[in-house]
Amino acid sequence: MTQRNVWKRLMMVVAILMIGSLVLAACGDDNDDADPTNTSGTGQSGATSTTGAAGEATATEAMADDATPTGGDDEEPMDLGDLSGEINIDGSSTVFPISQAVAEEFNAEAPDVNITVGASGTGGGFKKFCAGDTDISNASRPIKDEEAAICEENGIEFTELQVAIDGLSVVVNPANDWVNCITTEQLNTIWMPESTVDTWSDVDPSWPDEAIELYGPGTDSGTFDYFTEEINGEGGASRSDYTASEDDNVLVQGVSGDETAMGYFGYAYYVENRDSLKVLAIDGGEGCVEPTPETVASGTYAPLSRPIFVYVSHQAMERPEVAAFAEFMVSDIAQEIIPEVGYVTMDDTALEEQRAKIESMMP
Repeated sequence: MTQRNVWKRLMMVVAILMIGSLVLAACGDDNDDADPTNTSGTGQSGATSTTGAAGEATATEAMADDATPTGGDDEEPMDLGDLSGEINIDGSSTVFPISQAVAEEFNAEAPDVNITVGASGTGGGFKKFCAGDTDISNASRPIKDEEAAICEENGIEFTELQVAIDGLSVVVNPANDWVNCITTEQLNTIWMPESTVDTWSDVDPSWPDEAIELYGPGTDSGTFDYFTEEINGEGGASRSDYTASEDDNVLVQGVSGDETAMGYFGYAYYVENRDSLKVLAIDGGEGCVEPTPETVASGTYAPLSRPIFVYVSHQAMERPEVAAFAEFMVSDIAQEIIPEVGYVTMDDTALEEQRAKIESMMP
């Protein structure tokens, strides 16, 4: 064999070995990507995934692992950073701070999703939702039968998700030094439809003969429905000569700016403005109880502790951005946000029930 032929054969052996090395390296990379024991918690774009209470993958992780841009089985997996589109949310001003804060956190991982959060009141939100104009409806009360009927007529299927617990708060101006606790009977005397109360002394002769300036939610508000049901015995039954607004910030400004004022709204708005408001303890027959995270969670702040909700359209859930956001609403991240905005988280059992609902809706 000539030296030239030896050299040619040697070069062929080297080439074969190099090709074999490349094949083995590629296989090794595939195995690393598919490693089921990989618990780094970070997707390809660096987005952090969340886990449920028992450490199992939640639907957000499932969305990151399973969703594809076109729905095909052979496409690359999508993480939250791959999402785009729009999500329209409206409804309760009470739930608004939760949805807004969760939307901001969600956008940190999915910046190309445009999320609009409105606050037209629970009733106003359901009007839009049942017309198919929104994807998610914030609600501080359960949907009414007549509202659900309109959704059904329009082919809108939905699922109710509890997101937190609220302690509906009765507040006065900090200059008010004559009342710290009020009974449900006194609240009824003030707020019932046929009320003749004009001054504080009309409620209790020991209180000053000063006019009561009243501030409260408008009739489209779920808080209005809940308060009137619990205090006046019928949802919607209320005196009408008060300053009404679906925007709780307007009510905060009214009470904080008037020394003889009284108003009511969601606990988060008191927490956010506690320096300019005074919250009253409520005596529902078992003594005076002030709203706190503990009394609201236990239900001892009665009868004004209540669950608050979002309603999710099944049709909208077919879009990956809505499905991912709905799961995000009951994720561990959301549970950290809820106390920060002034509401109380659910217990583990209730939270897992909401996560199971999300899983059942996943396309």
